[in-house]
Amino acid sequence: MPALRRMVAETRLHPADLILPAFVREGVAEPVPIGAMPGVVQHTRDTLRKAAVEAVSAGISGIMLFGVPEDAKKDALGTAGTDPDGILQQALRDVRSEVGDELVVMSDLCLDEYTDHGHCGVLDAEGRVDNDATLERYAEMAQVQADAGAHVVGPSGMMDGQIGVIRDALDTIGREDVAVLAYTAKYTSAFYGPFREAVGSSLRGDRKTYQQDPANARESLRELALDLAEGADMVMVKPAGPYLDILAKVAESADVPVAAYQISGEYAMIEAAAEKGWIDRDAAIMESLTGIRRAGARMILTYWATEVAQRLNRG
Repeated sequence: MPALRRMVAETRLHPADLILPAFVREGVAEPVPIGAMPGVVQHTRDTLRKAAVEAVSAGISGIMLFGVPEDAKKDALGTAGTDPDGILQQALRDVRSEVGDELVVMSDLCLDEYTDHGHCGVLDAEGRVDNDATLERYAEMAQVQADAGAHVVGPSGMMDGQIGVIRDALDTIGREDVAVLAYTAKYTSAFYGPFREAVGSSLRGDRKTYQQDPANARESLRELALDLAEGADMVMVKPAGPYLDILAKVAESADVPVAAYQISGEYAMIEAAAEKGWIDRDAAIMESLTGIRRAGARMILTYWATEVAQRLNRG
């Protein structure tokens, strides 16, 4: 009996559990479909505003914004990422002006979208990511994003010490009100492929030197302890589905809210299999999200956030 199963369900999804990742692209007049992510687009500034309003109406909690600059504006230092008039900062102002505080407006704090080499940080003379030089850039990014209207900054680059540096940078300009969502356990994953199309990444090679090894679990708890000590307000596990064991460990240990990011490859697999008629799309979406919630995520970043919230509202 469906009503009885619903009554005794141990895990429930709610629209407020969901956060919508959204891409906004500079210099386009119409939304640009992302081939590897059917149904997801690179927004114009106007269509992003509409997506934010729709998200508010659906009752989801937040939106995480990613900027996609014009290729000509990418450089070795990712300066478009700290330009007050850069695409992400414009998008932050747009969304805040449209929905105010009705939606938690989050910003991706990373250099990879803005560098011509596609890495998440500044490179040294030998082409390696320079951790300390990158932290200086992250501090500047945090301040610029806060000034543009971000309620929450999400440093995703996995540099050592990034949370403490960002927290100090925000406090220095009197923005103690801006929260830091730490990408605590971010694994090197084959499932990021569609995302790189979504942000127009220039990356050649991989990020194995600063993202976590999929074979390791204890490292995540060390990263959690460091992020909490440095002042993280929330923590995240990414990807979600392949790392539910890590998510459960982090959720058990953390004394702050825990998020999980159902990433592009997880989205693409379900959409592709459903298009082939191999699985029930809607059932697979709900099952995957319920599993992430059951493992301990209080917040789930998913490209289906608005759609699923609307479905939940309909009962």
